Amino acid sequence: MTTAEDEVVDLCRDLLRIDSTNTGDLATSAGERVAAEYVAGRLDAAGLSPVLVEAAPGRASVMARVAGTEPGRGALLVHGHLDVVPADPTEWSVHPFSGELRDGYLWGRGAVDMKDFDAMVLAVVADWHRRGVRPARDLVLCFTADEEAGGEYGAHHLVQRHRDWFDGCTEAIGEVGGFSYTVGDDLRLYLIQTAEKGIHWLRMHTRGRPGHGSFLHDDNAVTALCEAVARLGRHRFPLELTGTVRAFLTEAGEALGVGLDPDQPEAAVAKLGPIAALIGATLRNTANPTRLAAGYKDNVIPGRASATIDCRTLPGQDALLLAQLREVVGEDVEFETVALQPPLETTFDGDLVAAMAAALRAHDSGARPVPYMLSGGTDAKAFVKLGIRCFGFSPLRLPPDLNFGALFHGIDERVPVTGLQFGVRVLDQFLLGC
Repeated sequence: MTTAEDEVVDLCRDLLRIDSTNTGDLATSAGERVAAEYVAGRLDAAGLSPVLVEAAPGRASVMARVAGTEPGRGALLVHGHLDVVPADPTEWSVHPFSGELRDGYLWGRGAVDMKDFDAMVLAVVADWHRRGVRPARDLVLCFTADEEAGGEYGAHHLVQRHRDWFDGCTEAIGEVGGFSYTVGDDLRLYLIQTAEKGIHWLRMHTRGRPGHGSFLHDDNAVTALCEAVARLGRHRFPLELTGTVRAFLTEAGEALGVGLDPDQPEAAVAKLGPIAALIGATLRNTANPTRLAAGYKDNVIPGRASATIDCRTLPGQDALLLAQLREVVGEDVEFETVALQPPLETTFDGDLVAAMAAALRAHDSGARPVPYMLSGGTDAKAFVKLGIRCFGFSPLRLPPDLNFGALFHGIDERVPVTGLQFGVRVLDQFLLGC
């Protein structure tokens, strides 16, 4: 695997140097076309027949199918997105689109979210082509646009307009899972994503009486909005343990040899160090104000004010969350749904999970795979509509002191080179035989 391990670094660096920023606005996004063309070229060189499709100008995704040696089996969907969130170069130690290699890491926006996985997949299929090997089951490779803004121009477009490309797919792997959390020198938990929270983006509106900014005013829409936003921003919703989270806490407690009591989850999570933030966000529904809008002139009190609320819901709790929001902000606030994608959850069992565990243990004798829930969302929300069982499995062995969760959408995003190479080895074994 030496060739593939060397190649994955170059592939990832090339992808990091392509600005595929997704602002959520067609007019200001860089678009994924250049990255998609790069990926298509690499797939073509690996002996595949990629198809590139645009949902809107510049918003391009790529598909390819790898024929397996056992065509009667269900196909595995392997998906990764090509877009990245914005990055301000003034906040970074390196330029976010430099792909700089420094201190054993590749730095750049998308290094862990998720051009690292894209590069791993490209390196593996290129190496198979050189070696003349094929996987046991068909693989459908999917590199999508627009994941960072909900997938309207990416995964959801493909599912709605090109459903036949996914024929035969029964299971899928993508982000965010398979990464390590070091317990000790001879033990690492590898968190495999079996669930993710739902997305419910809302606009919250308040109304008042317009007027001159110099008058005394007791019916101000901005004041009402700020009071509602402040109440919501400080509110903590009730604790709710799903099956996935309870299973993680039980497994983690056994591995750590400490009392991680699932019935006192906050105290348990506090003992998890750098992954505490990842797990803590899955203990309850959340609703975070992210944007405010009001007024059109400095000396005019507006008749309406609005806020955007990023809500993330646990499985089965969409309706409950709306009722909880109403209790917090009161009856005079209007709610408008901007985006709604349901949560998903599957069990931590079956042949695919066994193959993940075997591949991890083959390349790390101290690996202990455990299920967990992702607090964010992925393209899996589109693919579950096709009846596909979805997992997050993008394997990385991480340094013990790296705060992995903070790198997602954060400054100085980077991926360890040894982690990339580990991922190539694990994916090679997993995808050939799963």
